Amino acid sequence: MKRIVLSFASLLCATLGFAQETSTQEEGPKDGWTRQGNVSLLFNQSAFNNEWQGGGTSNIAGNLSLSYDFNYRKGSITWDNKILADYGLTKLKGEDFTSKTNDRLEFNSLLGKQLQDSNWYVSFFANFKTQFDSGFVNNDDGTRTKTTHFFSPAYLQFGPGMLWKKSDNLKVNIAPATAKFVFVHDEFTRVDTTDPLAVAAYVPYFGVDANETSRFEFGASLSGYAKFDLMKNVSMENTLNLYSNYLEDPQNIDVDYTANIVMSINKYLSANIIFQAIYDDNAVKAWQIREVFGLGINYGF
Repeated sequence: MKRIVLSFASLLCATLGFAQETSTQEEGPKDGWTRQGNVSLLFNQSAFNNEWQGGGTSNIAGNLSLSYDFNYRKGSITWDNKILADYGLTKLKGEDFTSKTNDRLEFNSLLGKQLQDSNWYVSFFANFKTQFDSGFVNNDDGTRTKTTHFFSPAYLQFGPGMLWKKSDNLKVNIAPATAKFVFVHDEFTRVDTTDPLAVAAYVPYFGVDANETSRFEFGASLSGYAKFDLMKNVSMENTLNLYSNYLEDPQNIDVDYTANIVMSINKYLSANIIFQAIYDDNAVKAWQIREVFGLGINYGF
């Protein structure tokens, strides 16, 4: 696990170094609000007729994404805010159910007070994330079991720290005193305490104990963000979040890394590659990997 975290840290350092070279050409920051958003719709489709011998299942998939930044600066004060929303579905021919390919709702806020004329700031951050829709696992008998839904789970983190910020597109925040809450619905944690077998069989739901609806953690958080151009009309956005819980197994570091590469074809069409890797042993003691590629309609505002 330590080797993997070091690998992600090395990747972030290399990315920051590359992005810093690019960011030196940017103009100095101006006071006031700056707003920027992007909406994209990715579409994937495959079709096979009955005589096709190469194998395959006809399918259709779509993914809708929203990214919106609204940042404020006045003198030595900066306040960066970002909303991320993603939702995707896929339907395979012959299956009774439509499956989710993506589902995220996230809000980030970072307030900083610059120290003299340096790139360092005293900071305070807040992060909230959940999902829009219910999640299911397919059973062998053709039915489905619901495992998640809106606000279950939901995560809230906040705390003071130190921010290194070169620009809106290049920053790292270190928060060594971070409070973290995990919220869940009681339908996933409800256990009959009079039944010893039920109590023994219960597995903490995203780390939340039986008959509880929340979990509190206290630890250290590190978040990095870098956005830059790989080449003309090809941009890459990197987000890395690390968290260690002081109160329980601090060596098990939560990792959430997302890379988004956008290849612009024209003002409205683009090809996107999204890669996300998550490690959270309270959810599952293994890596969660997500990859999305498709041609999409893209609109910036």
